[in-house]
Amino acid sequence: MPYRLSDLPDIHHVLISHNHYDHLDEYTVTALPDTVQYHVPLGVDNWFKQLDKRNYQTQSYDWWQQRETGELRITATPSQHWSARSLFDRRHTLWASWVVEIDGFKFWFGGDTGYNAVDFKQIGEQYGPFDLALIPIGAYSPRDFMREYHVNPEEAVTLHQELGSRKSIGMHWSTFQLSAEPLFEPAQRLQQAATEAGLGDDFITLQIGQSLHLAKPQP
Repeated sequence: MPYRLSDLPDIHHVLISHNHYDHLDEYTVTALPDTVQYHVPLGVDNWFKQLDKRNYQTQSYDWWQQRETGELRITATPSQHWSARSLFDRRHTLWASWVVEIDGFKFWFGGDTGYNAVDFKQIGEQYGPFDLALIPIGAYSPRDFMREYHVNPEEAVTLHQELGSRKSIGMHWSTFQLSAEPLFEPAQRLQQAATEAGLGDDFITLQIGQSLHLAKPQP
């Protein structure tokens, strides 16, 4: 069973990867407290301004732009995707992945992305290695259409390696039926690809509601 909002700890910061409905949900945003700070790609802050009368706290980022907020250092990094919330605003706002550094722990949140041979190597070289990476693994079929926007599990393993991640979790699968592959195929293919790459349990998926506790990295 999924968590209720009341089950979660206090939420202070939210990262938005792009404005698609399955990644930026109005009900979720309005349910969160006013004190939340939203970190968004360029242009997405306008959606918050039009949402209702609340004064949402947003910080807008271009790719490679970095800000420090208290104990956090947050950097927007490239991804290969697109944006739209209607038929008439395609690519009117930016999309991004994110690097977050907090108290010696560094992780990468991939959002949605297709694969290319440049961006993720550069992210790994500039900011890696990472203690944790959240990498999408689903919505990849049919390949001739989805290739540009969504990595498949095998490409996700390549991302894990290029980022220099010590531990990765596969996300963006089995929540919505977004594409043609069966709902549980991404996790099965990821397990096979990770095994073939000799990763062991360095790249895994979690069950709905499952928690994973990671030890703080040693200096």
